[in-house]
Amino acid sequence: MGLSDEAFEVSCPDCGAMLKIDPGSRAIISHTPAPRKRMFEDFGDAARALREADARRESLFAQSVDAQKNKDDVLAKKFAEAVKKAKETPMTDRPLRDFDLD
Repeated sequence: MGLSDEAFEVSCPDCGAMLKIDPGSRAIISHTPAPRKRMFEDFGDAARALREADARRESLFAQSVDAQKNKDDVLAKKFAEAVKKAKETPMTDRPLRDFDLD
C-alpha cells in the first residue's frame, strides 16, 4: 500500500495541537500544544472585564438574597394553592396499594 515507516504530523481539528503519529504502531509519539491565544489586548480591557464580572457577581448575589427573603412567602402561597386545588378536586378512586394487588 505504500505505507512508509516515517512518522507523520497531524493537526488536531479541535484544539490545533500538532500530533506526531507512528504509522506502524498507530500510536502518538509526540504532542505539541497549540499556542495560547491572548484573552485581552491590554491591561485596561482586562481590568474592565474584571469590574464587569464583579458587578455581575454582586447582582447575582443580590438576586439570590432577595429570593431567600421571599422564599417563605412563595412556599406558603404554593402550599395554599395546592391545598385549594386538592379540596376542589374530589377523590373518586382510592389509590392502589401494593397490598391491594396481591
